[in-house]
Amino acid sequence: MKRVTVLLADDHAIVTEGLRRVLEADFVIVGAVSDGRALLSAAKELRPDVIVADISMPLLSGIEAARQIRESDRRVKIVFLTMHPDVIYASEAFLAGGSGYVLKSSAGMEIVTAIHEALRGRTYVTSSLDRRLLDEQIQRDRRSRSGLSGLPPRQREVLQLVAEGRTTKDIAEVLKISPRTVEFHRYRAMTSLGLHNIAELVQYAIKHRLVSP
Repeated sequence: MKRVTVLLADDHAIVTEGLRRVLEADFVIVGAVSDGRALLSAAKELRPDVIVADISMPLLSGIEAARQIRESDRRVKIVFLTMHPDVIYASEAFLAGGSGYVLKSSAGMEIVTAIHEALRGRTYVTSSLDRRLLDEQIQRDRRSRSGLSGLPPRQREVLQLVAEGRTTKDIAEVLKISPRTVEFHRYRAMTSLGLHNIAELVQYAIKHRLVSP
């Protein structure tokens, strides 16, 4: 019987190594990456059965990476591993196509269960969150899919990179587009969101979980 393959994504090496030790008895760990853009590439190349991903990662958040991965591969299961005991984060994670939401503080006890539940086609929510409150938040978010979620993926990517403090040149190199195209996407995104300067953009990105405070 083929063993389940798992791809890990976290920008803290100590977390990745801890996960590897917890999971390798039950699953085949096919790779580990430390940012969201590397996750996109690895998911396409390795085609794992399950991805265990942090939410807050540089270059591309785990949630945005999940959205893009699920657009091209509905088969893969994504379990989010995070430090945020917050139904707003969890709602975004599930709406992005996640199957599980586990806190890093309880990962050793819950992550294996979360993966098995995902493989059975179910969802798993950490015991630290109130499932009723989460379901209510998901319903609210489904009814009001506007603002950030209404932007094209490229504009969301540019916003995150700007909020991380990267220059136009840096962003162009990361996304493999021209600096002028970066400026175009930034302008369109900020106009759509009613933002007027970089300070407002950073505040918006923090509020909406594109980057951590």
